[in-house]
Amino acid sequence: MFEIFNIPHADPLGLPFTFGPWPIFILISSYLLFVLKLGPEIMKNREPFKLRVALKVYNIFQILYNSLLLVYSLHFIITKKPYDFNCIVILPLDHEFKDTDRLIDYLYYINKIIDLMDTVFFVLRKSYKQITALHLIHHVYMATAGYFWNRIYGYGGHFIFAGLLNLFVHIVMYTYYYLSSQKPQIRKSAWWKQYITVLQLVQFVLMFSHSLWTLLQPNCDVPYPMIFLVMCFSALLFIMFVKFYRKTYTLTKKKDP
Repeated sequence: MFEIFNIPHADPLGLPFTFGPWPIFILISSYLLFVLKLGPEIMKNREPFKLRVALKVYNIFQILYNSLLLVYSLHFIITKKPYDFNCIVILPLDHEFKDTDRLIDYLYYINKIIDLMDTVFFVLRKSYKQITALHLIHHVYMATAGYFWNRIYGYGGHFIFAGLLNLFVHIVMYTYYYLSSQKPQIRKSAWWKQYITVLQLVQFVLMFSHSLWTLLQPNCDVPYPMIFLVMCFSALLFIMFVKFYRKTYTLTKKKDP
Protein backbone atom coordinates (compact mmCIF):
# COMPACT_ATOMS: atom_id res chain seq x y z
CA MET A 1 0.00 0.00 0.00
CA PHE A 2 2.84 2.39 0.83
CA GLU A 3 4.19 2.02 -2.71
CA ILE A 4 1.74 4.79 -3.60
CA PHE A 5 4.21 7.26 -2.05
CA ASN A 6 6.87 6.18 -4.58
CA ILE A 7 4.66 6.93 -7.57
CA PRO A 8 5.97 10.01 -9.42
CA HIS A 9 3.67 13.01 -9.35
CA ALA A 10 1.40 13.11 -12.40
CA ASP A 11 1.87 16.88 -12.44
CA PRO A 12 5.42 17.90 -11.46
CA LEU A 13 4.46 21.44 -10.43
CA GLY A 14 5.01 21.34 -6.67
CA LEU A 15 2.29 23.55 -5.20
CA PRO A 16 1.76 23.83 -1.41
CA PHE A 17 0.09 20.71 0.07
CA THR A 18 0.78 18.75 -3.13
CA PHE A 19 4.55 18.12 -3.19
CA GLY A 20 4.39 15.20 -0.75
CA PRO A 21 2.04 13.30 1.57
CA TRP A 22 3.38 14.62 4.88
CA PRO A 23 1.74 18.09 4.93
CA ILE A 24 -1.77 16.71 4.35
CA PHE A 25 -1.11 13.70 6.63
CA ILE A 26 0.05 15.92 9.50
CA LEU A 27 -2.83 18.33 8.93
CA ILE A 28 -5.53 15.63 8.94
CA SER A 29 -3.98 13.85 11.93
CA SER A 30 -3.86 17.13 13.89
CA TYR A 31 -7.43 17.89 12.85
CA LEU A 32 -8.76 14.55 14.11
CA LEU A 33 -6.70 14.71 17.29
CA PHE A 34 -8.05 18.17 18.11
CA VAL A 35 -11.66 17.43 17.16
CA LEU A 36 -11.96 14.05 18.87
CA LYS A 37 -9.66 14.45 21.87
CA LEU A 38 -7.79 17.67 22.61
CA GLY A 39 -10.53 20.14 21.72
CA PRO A 40 -13.27 18.64 23.92
CA GLU A 41 -10.72 18.21 26.73
CA ILE A 42 -9.67 21.88 26.50
CA MET A 43 -13.29 23.05 26.40
CA LYS A 44 -14.54 20.75 29.17
CA ASN A 45 -14.43 23.36 31.93
CA ARG A 46 -14.91 26.39 29.73
CA GLU A 47 -17.95 28.23 28.49
CA PRO A 48 -18.55 27.84 24.74
CA PHE A 49 -17.15 30.64 22.62
CA LYS A 50 -19.74 32.76 20.80
CA LEU A 51 -17.49 33.39 17.77
CA ARG A 52 -20.12 35.58 16.14
CA VAL A 53 -17.60 37.86 14.40
CA ALA A 54 -15.29 34.98 13.45
CA LEU A 55 -18.20 32.99 11.97
CA LYS A 56 -19.43 36.05 10.09
CA VAL A 57 -16.02 36.61 8.49
CA TYR A 58 -15.49 32.90 7.78
CA ASN A 59 -18.90 32.36 6.21
CA ILE A 60 -18.66 35.50 4.05
CA PHE A 61 -15.21 34.35 2.95
CA GLN A 62 -16.58 30.91 2.01
CA ILE A 63 -19.53 32.40 0.11
CA LEU A 64 -17.22 34.66 -1.90
CA TYR A 65 -14.55 31.99 -2.44
CA ASN A 66 -17.00 29.37 -3.71
CA SER A 67 -18.98 31.90 -5.77
CA LEU A 68 -15.93 33.38 -7.49
CA LEU A 69 -14.47 29.94 -8.18
CA LEU A 70 -17.77 28.69 -9.60
CA VAL A 71 -18.20 31.75 -11.84
CA TYR A 72 -14.57 31.56 -12.98
CA SER A 73 -14.88 27.83 -13.70
CA LEU A 74 -18.13 28.19 -15.65
CA HIS A 75 -16.72 31.10 -17.66
CA PHE A 76 -13.66 28.99 -18.52
CA ILE A 77 -15.77 25.97 -19.47
CA ILE A 78 -18.30 27.93 -21.53
CA THR A 79 -15.85 30.18 -23.39
CA LYS A 80 -12.91 27.81 -23.91
CA LYS A 81 -14.84 24.52 -24.09
CA PRO A 82 -11.90 22.43 -22.84
CA TYR A 83 -13.96 19.40 -21.76
CA ASP A 84 -16.37 16.88 -23.20
CA PHE A 85 -18.75 16.28 -20.29
CA ASN A 86 -19.60 12.85 -21.65
CA CYS A 87 -16.00 11.89 -20.95
CA ILE A 88 -13.94 14.44 -19.01
CA VAL A 89 -10.34 13.36 -19.46
CA ILE A 90 -7.40 15.04 -17.75
CA LEU A 91 -5.82 17.63 -20.02
CA PRO A 92 -2.20 16.83 -20.93
CA LEU A 93 0.53 18.97 -19.37
CA ASP A 94 1.27 20.69 -22.68
CA HIS A 95 -2.39 21.59 -23.36
CA GLU A 96 -2.99 25.29 -24.00
CA PHE A 97 -5.55 25.49 -21.16
CA LYS A 98 -3.69 23.33 -18.65
CA ASP A 99 -2.60 26.24 -16.44
CA THR A 100 -6.19 27.39 -15.96
CA ASP A 101 -7.39 23.82 -15.49
CA ARG A 102 -4.72 23.24 -12.83
CA LEU A 103 -5.49 26.52 -11.06
CA ILE A 104 -9.22 25.74 -10.76
CA ASP A 105 -8.58 22.25 -9.43
CA TYR A 106 -5.92 23.45 -6.98
CA LEU A 107 -8.10 26.27 -5.60
CA TYR A 108 -10.90 23.76 -5.08
CA TYR A 109 -8.52 21.38 -3.27
CA ILE A 110 -7.27 24.16 -0.97
CA ASN A 111 -10.85 25.06 -0.12
CA LYS A 112 -11.44 21.49 1.08
CA ILE A 113 -8.61 22.09 3.55
CA ILE A 114 -10.13 25.40 4.65
CA ASP A 115 -13.46 23.58 5.14
CA LEU A 116 -11.90 21.75 8.10
CA MET A 117 -12.38 24.95 10.11
CA ASP A 118 -16.11 24.10 10.28
CA THR A 119 -15.40 21.36 12.80
CA VAL A 120 -12.94 23.48 14.78
CA PHE A 121 -15.69 26.07 15.25
CA PHE A 122 -18.09 23.32 16.39
CA VAL A 123 -15.60 22.28 19.07
CA LEU A 124 -14.96 25.83 20.28
CA ARG A 125 -18.71 26.43 20.48
CA LYS A 126 -19.22 23.02 22.13
CA SER A 127 -21.68 22.02 19.39
CA TYR A 128 -20.57 18.41 19.62
CA LYS A 129 -23.80 16.95 18.26
CA GLN A 130 -22.89 18.42 14.86
CA ILE A 131 -19.62 16.47 14.76
CA THR A 132 -21.12 13.28 13.35
CA ALA A 133 -19.47 10.38 11.57
CA LEU A 134 -20.99 11.73 8.35
CA HIS A 135 -19.41 15.14 8.95
CA LEU A 136 -15.94 13.74 9.71
CA ILE A 137 -15.93 11.20 6.86
CA HIS A 138 -16.92 13.88 4.38
CA HIS A 139 -14.28 16.40 5.47
CA VAL A 140 -11.41 13.92 5.81
CA TYR A 141 -12.22 12.27 2.48
CA MET A 142 -12.44 15.52 0.53
CA ALA A 143 -9.07 16.78 1.77
CA THR A 144 -7.13 13.51 1.47
CA ALA A 145 -8.68 12.32 -1.81
CA GLY A 146 -7.84 15.68 -3.37
CA TYR A 147 -4.16 15.11 -2.64
CA PHE A 148 -3.91 11.45 -3.68
CA TRP A 149 -5.85 11.75 -6.92
CA ASN A 150 -4.00 14.86 -8.01
CA ARG A 151 -0.76 13.01 -7.31
CA ILE A 152 -1.74 9.84 -9.17
CA TYR A 153 -3.69 11.25 -12.11
CA GLY A 154 -3.06 14.99 -12.17
CA TYR A 155 -5.31 18.02 -11.89
CA GLY A 156 -8.78 18.18 -13.42
CA GLY A 157 -10.54 15.35 -15.18
CA HIS A 158 -13.63 13.43 -14.15
CA PHE A 159 -13.94 15.11 -10.74
CA ILE A 160 -14.71 18.49 -12.35
CA PHE A 161 -18.43 17.77 -12.70
CA ALA A 162 -18.74 16.80 -9.03
CA GLY A 163 -16.67 19.84 -8.06
CA LEU A 164 -19.00 22.24 -9.87
CA LEU A 165 -22.02 20.76 -8.11
CA ASN A 166 -20.22 20.93 -4.79
CA LEU A 167 -19.32 24.60 -5.26
CA PHE A 168 -22.98 25.50 -5.82
CA VAL A 169 -24.13 23.49 -2.79
CA HIS A 170 -21.49 25.16 -0.62
CA ILE A 171 -22.63 28.63 -1.70
CA VAL A 172 -26.15 27.80 -0.52
CA MET A 173 -24.90 26.06 2.63
CA TYR A 174 -22.57 28.85 3.77
CA THR A 175 -25.24 31.44 3.04
CA TYR A 176 -27.46 29.56 5.49
CA TYR A 177 -24.62 29.33 8.01
CA TYR A 178 -24.03 33.08 7.73
CA LEU A 179 -27.68 34.01 8.17
CA SER A 180 -28.25 31.56 11.03
CA SER A 181 -25.12 32.76 12.87
CA GLN A 182 -26.40 36.35 12.75
CA LYS A 183 -30.11 35.67 13.23
CA PRO A 184 -30.96 32.91 15.74
CA GLN A 185 -34.58 32.77 14.55
CA ILE A 186 -33.38 31.38 11.22
CA ARG A 187 -31.47 28.62 13.02
CA LYS A 188 -34.67 27.58 14.76
CA SER A 189 -36.52 27.23 11.45
CA ALA A 190 -36.13 23.72 10.05
CA TRP A 191 -37.17 24.30 6.44
CA TRP A 192 -33.86 25.91 5.44
CA LYS A 193 -31.84 22.97 6.72
CA GLN A 194 -34.29 20.46 5.32
CA TYR A 195 -34.05 21.76 1.76
CA ILE A 196 -30.28 22.12 1.95
CA THR A 197 -30.19 18.41 2.76
CA VAL A 198 -32.47 17.72 -0.21
CA LEU A 199 -30.11 19.77 -2.40
CA GLN A 200 -27.20 17.67 -1.18
CA LEU A 201 -29.09 14.47 -2.00
CA VAL A 202 -29.77 15.76 -5.53
CA GLN A 203 -26.05 16.53 -5.82
CA PHE A 204 -25.12 12.93 -5.02
CA VAL A 205 -27.67 11.55 -7.49
CA LEU A 206 -26.26 13.76 -10.25
CA MET A 207 -22.69 12.79 -9.38
CA PHE A 208 -23.55 9.09 -9.49
CA SER A 209 -25.54 9.47 -12.73
CA HIS A 210 -22.76 11.39 -14.47
CA SER A 211 -20.21 8.74 -13.47
CA LEU A 212 -22.49 5.96 -14.69
CA TRP A 213 -23.01 7.83 -17.97
CA THR A 214 -19.24 8.24 -18.36
CA LEU A 215 -18.75 4.54 -17.70
CA LEU A 216 -21.13 3.72 -20.56
CA GLN A 217 -19.30 5.87 -23.11
CA PRO A 218 -17.35 3.90 -25.74
CA ASN A 219 -13.65 4.70 -26.12
CA CYS A 220 -13.60 6.91 -23.03
CA ASP A 221 -10.15 7.20 -21.45
CA VAL A 222 -11.26 8.31 -17.98
CA PRO A 223 -9.53 5.89 -15.55
CA TYR A 224 -11.99 3.43 -14.06
CA PRO A 225 -10.78 4.04 -10.47
CA MET A 226 -11.81 7.71 -10.78
CA ILE A 227 -15.27 6.76 -12.03
CA PHE A 228 -15.84 4.07 -9.41
CA LEU A 229 -14.56 6.30 -6.61
CA VAL A 230 -17.13 8.98 -7.42
CA MET A 231 -19.88 6.39 -7.79
CA CYS A 232 -19.07 4.63 -4.51
CA PHE A 233 -18.57 7.78 -2.49
CA SER A 234 -21.68 9.51 -3.85
CA ALA A 235 -23.72 6.36 -3.14
CA LEU A 236 -22.30 6.13 0.40
CA LEU A 237 -23.03 9.78 1.15
CA PHE A 238 -26.50 9.50 -0.36
CA ILE A 239 -27.34 6.63 2.01
CA MET A 240 -25.88 8.46 5.01
CA PHE A 241 -27.70 11.70 4.16
CA VAL A 242 -30.99 9.82 3.68
CA LYS A 243 -30.58 8.34 7.16
CA PHE A 244 -29.79 11.81 8.51
CA TYR A 245 -32.85 13.26 6.75
CA ARG A 246 -35.18 10.58 8.12
CA LYS A 247 -33.82 10.91 11.65
CA THR A 248 -33.82 14.72 11.68
CA TYR A 249 -36.98 15.58 9.77
CA THR A 250 -39.25 12.60 9.04
CA LEU A 251 -39.10 10.85 12.43
CA THR A 252 -39.10 14.16 14.31
CA LYS A 253 -42.31 15.24 12.61
CA LYS A 254 -43.97 11.93 13.49
CA LYS A 255 -43.15 12.51 17.15
CA ASP A 256 -44.65 15.99 17.12
CA PRO A 257 -48.23 16.06 18.52
